[in-house]
Amino acid sequence: MRIIRSYIDCPLACGLELALPEATGNHIVRVLRLEPGDVFHLFNGDGHDYPAEILSLEKRGAKVRVVSRIVIGNETPLRIHLYQSIARGEKMDWILQKATELGVAAFTPMQSERTEVKLDQERSDKRLAHWQGVIRSACEQSGRAIIPALHSPVSINRLEPGGLRQGFYLQPGTGQRIADLSPALSSEMALAIGPEGGFSERDMRQLLSAGFKGLSLGPRILRTETAGIAAIAAMQSRFGDF
Repeated sequence: MRIIRSYIDCPLACGLELALPEATGNHIVRVLRLEPGDVFHLFNGDGHDYPAEILSLEKRGAKVRVVSRIVIGNETPLRIHLYQSIARGEKMDWILQKATELGVAAFTPMQSERTEVKLDQERSDKRLAHWQGVIRSACEQSGRAIIPALHSPVSINRLEPGGLRQGFYLQPGTGQRIADLSPALSSEMALAIGPEGGFSERDMRQLLSAGFKGLSLGPRILRTETAGIAAIAAMQSRFGDF
């Protein structure tokens, strides 16, 4: 049986009574058709689910009471930080959604030399708010109770030299494959994914300076929305909880 889960940005505790935010309440009442007495799960990113009973329906939502707290232990031991070159439109949403489902711990949108999407401060703030919503929705669906961190977009030229303990950038033709990596690999890593046009030579020099190493996913060229997801799944299979 599918468990209905909704993210809420507030502290939660057993016995707490609260009115749901309007958007959440409308979804619970008008879309999912829940009624007084029904129970669904709230979560706020602290690693727990909070089953909540609907007490009453309000004009703009519902009032609920938290009835218990459940520890959610489904985080992977492999903590991947995805540096994703910003993709156009729905491609970026798809990447964030699927990577969240696969267990990624943190995201940094990245602007590389061939990135076609350019963000000023106002657009960056709007996109971050939108992307945060995509990540939270993916957590609702996948059962995760810890929200992956979403960092502000960064230019590849501003990556800190030597700032990474362990990082890989995907590039066809590089010698190292996932199968070549040591079984004793650290449980924390970064993956850098290029834009639609791939990393430029200057990008790769910057990535190497920051501590990334080249990694190949085979002889075929993958799209930016495919490459990261394929790499995360392969890393999870070899070093995570798949």
